[in-house]
Amino acid sequence: MRRTDFHHDTRSYGQSGRGTRLEWVPSRAACETLLIAGLHGEEPETTVILSRALRCLADAPATTACILAANPDGLILGTRGNARGVDLNRNFPAANWQPEPVGVRWHVDEPGAGTVPIGTGTHPGSEPETRALIDLIDHLQPRRVIALHAPLACIDDPLDSETGRWLAARTGLPLVRDIGYPTPGSFGTWAAERGLPVITWEFPPSPIETLSRETVPVLVEWLLGLE
Repeated sequence: MRRTDFHHDTRSYGQSGRGTRLEWVPSRAACETLLIAGLHGEEPETTVILSRALRCLADAPATTACILAANPDGLILGTRGNARGVDLNRNFPAANWQPEPVGVRWHVDEPGAGTVPIGTGTHPGSEPETRALIDLIDHLQPRRVIALHAPLACIDDPLDSETGRWLAARTGLPLVRDIGYPTPGSFGTWAAERGLPVITWEFPPSPIETLSRETVPVLVEWLLGLE
């Protein structure tokens, strides 16, 4: 096994707005956890770190299915939103979705949610990436979702679950139950309304190599089912 090669099976769950194939990596047994990276295109470290963790495994993950790039067009373009300028993490059909643009940070040290405007879509679930992810979750019926984001350096777990506490203990990141600002139309809000627990693992603002050394071993433990 060469860790430079991505050797795992991938399956399609749809297409992006630009026609890019949306892919997921199946688990060996029934999916208990769905692990999502790359929902924001300007957080490429989440995709790289998840890829490195998967490339450390000889076989598919035990019970965790993975999405390396939920927003592949944004990753290619280096933008937070998709190719249509929509923040996918504000496009889910949650009760608090709003049509007005929301503010995002340009730099992590800006207060609150930030003031740079980004669109939320023409209507809830307007984006093909959003709809495809919802369909995949309906198909897999995971018990929980772990969403990889950056760079707020925390484990955001509204339910204070055993999984959230394990991640906080293994990473040394603080466990919080609220990110501290409103997130209308977010994936987490939509999932909570469906009774699907979501833990957001926010990587710290560290270089890729530092993240790799500190984070990949924890991800490998999780993917192997050794937690």
